[in-house]
Amino acid sequence: MDFLNNYIFYIGAFGLIFIGLYILLTRKNLIKLIIGLSIVDTGVNLLIICMGYLKNGTAPIFSRKGLNPETMVDPTPQALVLTSIVIGVAVLAMALSLAIRLYQHYGTLDMRKIKEQKW
Repeated sequence: MDFLNNYIFYIGAFGLIFIGLYILLTRKNLIKLIIGLSIVDTGVNLLIICMGYLKNGTAPIFSRKGLNPETMVDPTPQALVLTSIVIGVAVLAMALSLAIRLYQHYGTLDMRKIKEQKW
């Protein structure tokens, strides 16, 4: 039970990644593919945050004397995830706008039917 408590966030992160990959590999609707991509992005962000987590860690701010740098949480994964969130929102917006244009042009969101047609 102690193993599960220590690695529950890793299990959740990999669970989200695998659910998103399953959606990406099995679904043909473009909106569902975009949702799967967003779930994978969320799982990867959670995984990066889990890697930077330190139990009983403190913020990396030297505001008082006696703080040990080895007990401070590394701020690099947090900065990477913030950047990844911004990029993920931009990719999501671009994918949704592309889906809207494809629907206007072809009248369907089914990727099999879109691949069969020509521009």
